[in-house]
Amino acid sequence: MITDAANKSVLSATAASNDSRRRVRKMFRWAEHMFAGIGAIFLIYHLGFEVMVMTSGSMAPALQGTSYENGDRILVEKVTGLFRLPRRFEIYCFYEPDGTLVAKRVIGLPGERISIKGHQIYINDAALTVPAWLKNTKYYGYGNLERGQPVNCGPDYFVLGDDSIDSNDSRYIGPVNRDSFRGRAWYILSPRAHTGFVK
Repeated sequence: MITDAANKSVLSATAASNDSRRRVRKMFRWAEHMFAGIGAIFLIYHLGFEVMVMTSGSMAPALQGTSYENGDRILVEKVTGLFRLPRRFEIYCFYEPDGTLVAKRVIGLPGERISIKGHQIYINDAALTVPAWLKNTKYYGYGNLERGQPVNCGPDYFVLGDDSIDSNDSRYIGPVNRDSFRGRAWYILSPRAHTGFVK
């Protein structure tokens, strides 16, 4: 009887020890999966996305802000550029020669010739039809487009700020090479009044 009781006690202790080990292993597996998930999310964000702040009014009203404190927080996606070329009217972010990260709208594509007469944009001498959300946007023929003279895009992209009366864009820095693009302005994260997909 004493031997049976001792055996039961040993078996009970062994079972409790095994349960404890299983719980510890389960916790370690859970922690391992959690950290792997966090790592995967960080890697996806780092490789595919970036957050920028609009610090100038050159893209108003699509993107708003005049400083780091009040500028739109924009999620820039870098995945699209791996599969296709930038499209007309999309907004792309790139660094200016002085190192400032800016956002501008693609207007002229590689191989095209762009000009502005009045506030009308011409591509290869044909008037450009703009989407409905840009109908009230006025583009000005300043810089290299002064007096309606055309500019060849060559292998690059001609970009303009929507508030083009005061925008340092391709009229002054010339067409931008695709390799300079950081990514496409995709979604406004904040402030809440502006959140939504970028047009």
